[in-house]
Amino acid sequence: MAEIYPSLISGDLMNLRAEIEALDPHCDGYHIDVMDYHFVPNLTWGPQFIDQIANTTHKPLWVHLMVDDPTNWTKKLVLPPHSTIGIHIESEGEVRRNLQRIKERHFNAALVLNPKTSVEAIFPYLDLVDAVLLMSVEPGFSGQEFLPSVAEKIKPLVGYQQEGEIKFKIGMDGGINLQNIAELKEKGIDWFAVGSSIFTQPNRVKALKDLLKLIS
Repeated sequence: MAEIYPSLISGDLMNLRAEIEALDPHCDGYHIDVMDYHFVPNLTWGPQFIDQIANTTHKPLWVHLMVDDPTNWTKKLVLPPHSTIGIHIESEGEVRRNLQRIKERHFNAALVLNPKTSVEAIFPYLDLVDAVLLMSVEPGFSGQEFLPSVAEKIKPLVGYQQEGEIKFKIGMDGGINLQNIAELKEKGIDWFAVGSSIFTQPNRVKALKDLLKLIS
């Protein structure tokens, strides 16, 4: 079954502990967007705040580093077991070495791909990754509409999995909702980062369950 990771940047930031406690029995983990106001025009949380989130739940975290240079981040984060750190193929630094650093800390290593970046750009690194995250909106802000052209990147990745017998999960982040989640799952998406479709609803748990029904 595909997984859903609520994207906490869309939650009620003044009551984030309550948001997590409500969703914890029903979700597979949490997606955390880290932005540095350089790689994308937005600014979010630092390592200490993320560590506090990690102390609030036993569920794995999926930390999405939208930063110029992810090197220092991969050294500092303290996360629950089976958590994932994702770096952008478009970011600075040595991609292969940064992925190795993540795995040396016993976290899952992931590569993230912006909508305009060719999917072939990540093929040289797929031997090192545990997951690939396809951005289906321009990174930086929640609440954007899904970009249908990004779905075309799924088939090449699924083909690479099958032909190379390489095991990595394929995720999608941005504009995921009740209208598109089932079709994306059928195309080969293993897990979804979902923000607005959960956190704009008055009943977060019901919103999550409604999405889960469509991919179960």
